[in-house]
Amino acid sequence: MTIVRISDDALARAGGADKLAAAFEAKGCEVQRTSSWGMHWLEPLVEIDGKGFGPATLADVDAILAGTSDKAIGVIEQHPFIAAQTRLTFARAGKTRPLSLEDYAASGGWSGLNRARRIGSEQILADVLESGLRGRGGAGFPTGIKWKTVAAAQAEHKYIVCNADEGDSGTFADRMAMEGDPFALIEGMAIAGEAVGARQGYIYVRSEYPDAIRKLNAALALCRDIIAPFKCEVRVGAGAYVCGEETSLLNSLEGKRGEVRAKPPLPALEGFMGRPTVVNNVLSLAAVPHILMEGGAAEYAARGHGRSKGTMPVQLAGNIKHGGLFEVPFGVTLDYLVNEIGGGTASGRPIKAVQVGGPLGAYIHPDQFDIPFDYEAYAAADALIGHAGVTVFDDSADMGAMARFAMEFCAAESCGKCTPCRIGSTRGVELIDRIRDGGRTRDVLELAPQMHNAKKTVGRSVAEEVELLTDLCETMKFGSLCALGGFTPYPVMSALKHWPADFAPDLADTLPDAAE
Repeated sequence: MTIVRISDDALARAGGADKLAAAFEAKGCEVQRTSSWGMHWLEPLVEIDGKGFGPATLADVDAILAGTSDKAIGVIEQHPFIAAQTRLTFARAGKTRPLSLEDYAASGGWSGLNRARRIGSEQILADVLESGLRGRGGAGFPTGIKWKTVAAAQAEHKYIVCNADEGDSGTFADRMAMEGDPFALIEGMAIAGEAVGARQGYIYVRSEYPDAIRKLNAALALCRDIIAPFKCEVRVGAGAYVCGEETSLLNSLEGKRGEVRAKPPLPALEGFMGRPTVVNNVLSLAAVPHILMEGGAAEYAARGHGRSKGTMPVQLAGNIKHGGLFEVPFGVTLDYLVNEIGGGTASGRPIKAVQVGGPLGAYIHPDQFDIPFDYEAYAAADALIGHAGVTVFDDSADMGAMARFAMEFCAAESCGKCTPCRIGSTRGVELIDRIRDGGRTRDVLELAPQMHNAKKTVGRSVAEEVELLTDLCETMKFGSLCALGGFTPYPVMSALKHWPADFAPDLADTLPDAAE
């Protein structure tokens, strides 16, 4: 009997993978539903004897079985997109059945947890510190230091919380990990529990990920005895973007309104229910089982660039020919990622900008495509790695409109607790609108005698409005309580710096240094 392997990843299913699987079963084949290889432009991808066919449709079934399909891509593991990767976190992607304990154990699963139980807390913390693992959710804070802080805290109860509220546009690595390799995430949380002395974990998942929620619950039921005495539960968020921020997430997890908490105290000392809490992203925790395997920490630390150690699952999205998940050590360039690996734009037009790090990330100009992909290099360029979402725009994009969208998005998603974010984002939309309209004329309110600081004779020119926008962005960047308001200036100011003509036709000539 022919064994046909087809992913049950949400993206593959959206492309018709379920109907395709049924069609192969109707032909007498044994169909195995696996995780996704991450080559999204080829989904649904059919695998027979290691060879791939995609994107497959119902009309391709007979030709695929006969070996005459023009959708053949050869041996999947030898495909340039796969062969060029260094897969550590996603080592099982495309190879295992997500809810098969047999597949997981056969591919090294539970080795990290078993070793962690043998070596104890102190050595676990030493291994995580040695690996150089940093938070993959966006902040890039050293994971080992966070765990060490929680381990040293004195409390009767401690908690492990997984932040699976993946809300950034153009990102899907968390979803793929939860849907395709849920046991790895659970194992990473159990190891974290061993390290800090926690016996309870929670996975906070956004409600828009129903497949991930279903698989996580099923996986937890299957491995309950393996991870015991550690216990873990899934909690579903209501869809607020701000709940991707750790303290907003904790409030939501406690049944409160999802709004930011002032720091200190840090969640590592007073987190969930006021107890010491590890809050880590899906990718951070899913990387831990490999690190805790014998020699894993040194191997992980040997990869990367500078202080950015290990690999990063980069998510190629937007207007790109070959979109998907590409796990690679830090240090590569955007030129390599979007042109050599991604194949340029799907439209065939020149690339105008790439936004790295989700909707709050800076827009990278093609002149900057040689910057090494690591935390420090991007910070030096006033940019963010974030969750490593890479969204491509061709030369038809209006960057002034994209800057406006950043402020509009912030205004819509703000929890409202701090003024720079709540009010600043709304004023930012108004300012960008006025810049694009050619400036502002004075109004009745400004003429009122109570408005002591308002100019009484003239409105504001485009140059003055840009100066005001720059000042507003500085206030938001340094005055907001969390990254939502604090990072919104990145896309706005990068767009203004590199594409001033998209805001106002003569802006580049009249204000050459306006956004420097």
